Parts: sequence; C-alpha cells; structure tokens
Amino acid sequence: MRLILVTDPVKGWWIVAERLIDAVIFDLDNTLTDFMRAKERSITEAVEAMIDAGLPVARQEAVDAIFAIYRDKGIEYQRVFNIYIEQVIGRMDDRILASAVVAYRRARDSALVLYPHAQLVLNRLIKEGYKLAVVSDAPRFEAWLRLTALGLQHTFDVVLTYDDTGAHKPNPKPFRMALEKLGVPAERGLIIGDWRERDILGGRNAGLHTVYARYGDLYSQYATKSDAPTAEPDFVAEDLLQLLDILEKLNAGQTRGGQA
Repeated sequence: MRLILVTDPVKGWWIVAERLIDAVIFDLDNTLTDFMRAKERSITEAVEAMIDAGLPVARQEAVDAIFAIYRDKGIEYQRVFNIYIEQVIGRMDDRILASAVVAYRRARDSALVLYPHAQLVLNRLIKEGYKLAVVSDAPRFEAWLRLTALGLQHTFDVVLTYDDTGAHKPNPKPFRMALEKLGVPAERGLIIGDWRERDILGGRNAGLHTVYARYGDLYSQYATKSDAPTAEPDFVAEDLLQLLDILEKLNAGQTRGGQA
C-alpha cells in the first residue's frame, strides 16, 4: 500500500490518498518491444541470404512459407529454417542454413526496438515506486537476450518466462507467481498485453486489472486460427503512454474505463 499526494487545483489543497495499484505486469513481445516488425525484417534478411547461397526460391513465397511454419509450430520455434530448407531441396544444407541464421541474427539485433514512449513510461513508473514485472511465454534465454539488448535487464523486479513457470498464458499461474514474488495482491496489480486470448484472459483469471495493448496486436495474422476463449479488457491503450492515464484512473477508483 502506498500513499499519493493529490492537489485540488482550485483550493490548492494537498490531500494524502491511498494508491490502489502497486504493481504493473508487462507482456514483453508486442507490448514493450515491436517484436513482429523485427521478426518480419529478420526473416526477410534470412531469405535473401538463403537465395544468395543458392536456394532456388522466390523471396515473398519463401517469407510466406516460413511464417506458415511459425503458425504451425509457434512463433518462437527455433528450427524453422531447417524445416524450410528440407521442404525446398529435400535435405539439409548447412551452408544455406548458416547463411540464414547469421543474416537473421544480424537483422534481429538491429531491428528490435522499444515501442514509442516505452522508456519514458518505465522511468515514470520506477520513479513513482511501482513494482514492475515481465511475464512472457518466450523461452527464458530469448527473453533475457531481448531485455538486455534493449538495456532493460535491470528494470524489472521480476521476470518470468515459460521456463520459469511451466505454464503458457492464459493459464493464470504465471501471473499469480509474479504477484507472489512481487508481494502484491491481485486487486492491486495490472497486466498490459497485446493478446486478448492470452494476456487479457489470463490476467482476468488471475484477478488482475487488464489493459489491452491494441497498438501491439500484430500477432494475429501469424497465429493459428482457433476458437480459443477471450476476454474483454478493462481498458484499451492505443499508445503505451496511455498506461499512465489508466493508472491515474484506477488510483482514483475507476475500475473499468474502456479506451483510455
């Protein structure tokens, strides 16, 4: 529980009030980082490297085929180029594979960026004393690679990945583990994420306030179509900066606010 100072703009009074939200849990990919833009660029660069190494394919057809593999295997699947090369030539060619992997890594390292206002928002939350966590379905090392590449390795009090929790969202277990490690009850926590079926539903099931990061919802075109249940968020953000307004509303006692 924390106290905040509220100013009456007319009378100039300072009022000490209890802050209702103590912790913010972030999804990582497409919430803090523009992951899919980096993924698209990396795959395109990898395809061009494979073509240069002698793979007889058309550029866009190859990009589409690789993303089809991701839809089947999952966006974090690590052997996507192996499968694709074998599909094209019926065997593995290590020279072509190495060309793809090197080009992919070079492009990924240069293309992965934070969303606009992400650093400003994080700095503000830290300054105001919020406890911060990341809950991601990414493999542990991949998540830490991204956080470190972006200079965020010391930003969060808790970072949990699938390797840490053993459960994928929307299972509420990862969120509950984060809350336990932060020492914050669910009603004083908030989750912001780009995926209604996972971040929002999982957060809702864990008892958290939920913010749908609509600005980052770029994954659905690559996801396997399903009839998975979803959930309506408490708030919708078109820009990460709106998270600060949402927190202000929640701390003022507004529990459901639609679009910020």
